[in-house]
Amino acid sequence: MFDYIRGILTYLSGNGIVIEQGGFGYRIICANPFSYQPLLNKETKVYLYQYVREDANILYGFQTREERELFVRLLSVSGIGPKNALAILASGDPDEVIQAIEAEDEKFLTRFPGIGRKTAGQIVLDLKGKLKEFAVRPVGTQAEPSEERLDNALAEAVDVLSMLGYSEREIRKVVPALRKQDLSAENYVKEALKRLSKV
Repeated sequence: MFDYIRGILTYLSGNGIVIEQGGFGYRIICANPFSYQPLLNKETKVYLYQYVREDANILYGFQTREERELFVRLLSVSGIGPKNALAILASGDPDEVIQAIEAEDEKFLTRFPGIGRKTAGQIVLDLKGKLKEFAVRPVGTQAEPSEERLDNALAEAVDVLSMLGYSEREIRKVVPALRKQDLSAENYVKEALKRLSKV
């Protein structure tokens, strides 16, 4: 079982990142790959979770051990798969997720794609009282992109939202408001998730 990888971040996209270490490029799926933008072409450390099935062997990456532990705990809930768990983590505020579980706030939990009332109730039932020690520090702030990269940043954010399971119709509803803002891809994703929770 892998604990973490340290290497050069050589590539990122809406689907994940690539860390080069020892001459190999490791493709790693992340909740919000663009949170790693400031580390592109630099050495970085990513905590890993290896997900193995008959037809898949996938590495998931996290910025802290606590974030990874929250992902693992979410996977333990019946009806939650890696895609659902990543969508929850992509909100950018794991502490808010933990508080919602503690408060039995099913309305908050059902804002994520693939999470209905039944699954939200199961999350509360299985995890309430078991997550306080896994509160995650928010990802550090990053530099904003230059004007010529804004369209690209928004396109990258749309890719992430699509990967997280939001429909084209849902994404189209929030894009006009996002276009009015000058944000990085990471922050476009966070802003979109806030707006999608109100749709």
